[in-house]
Amino acid sequence: MHVPVFKASLVKAVFRDVTPLHVSRSAARAAASVTQTVLTGIVDGARRAAEEEARKKLLPKDLVTAIGRDVELEVGEIWYRHSPTFKGLTGVVYDAEGVAVQAPKRSRSRKPSAMVGAHRFEAGIRKLLRHRGTAAVPAMLRDLDGLASVFLTDLARDAALVVREGGITRFGTVTLTMPGEPTETRPSVPESVPALPTCTKGGRTIDRNDVLAATMIQLFGDIRQRALATAREATETDAEG
Repeated sequence: MHVPVFKASLVKAVFRDVTPLHVSRSAARAAASVTQTVLTGIVDGARRAAEEEARKKLLPKDLVTAIGRDVELEVGEIWYRHSPTFKGLTGVVYDAEGVAVQAPKRSRSRKPSAMVGAHRFEAGIRKLLRHRGTAAVPAMLRDLDGLASVFLTDLARDAALVVREGGITRFGTVTLTMPGEPTETRPSVPESVPALPTCTKGGRTIDRNDVLAATMIQLFGDIRQRALATAREATETDAEG
């Protein structure tokens, strides 16, 4: 069963941090479902890593192993630069002029951010861990909180962008080519793009379809398909009503 672990009120609070747009009930449920699906994938990957060492309690190194084994689970990149777990693993970041970019300092602003508000997810993360039959040490719990907060914040920003821009198709796609092959200058559109939902409330409200479109931006592969499927299932009642 897909038992919700993140409250709609929490999701709407995160959306309010990044956009003044109204968030519908179905959008909040969809965003909560997508975030839960991603975190479930991360927890399950970490749990498998722990089981290999005959442990039930998850450690930060299990998180690193899970992400290293499945690139689809690499979400919330900003958290990697913030958490001690990933220190030294992400390498040095350089800007366009080749100058090393220093890690951002913690902001003292009173306005909530993905970092400051990460603790809000602790209750949901603990509930998710119980549902998956495992537990985590405090450092691992902190990382899961942070990843959930950053991912949902990114999802909210993209959903707001979809509303403002009137859809996702204008962004085009990225085509991978082998060295020596000619580069395709005309953007290619995969089969899934034309079917992507767009905003439906005249640019004033983030609805379920906008969250689904944002999910297409944030995720790829099997985790994307699972997230879309669970989000649609979680909001079927709202859609029918």
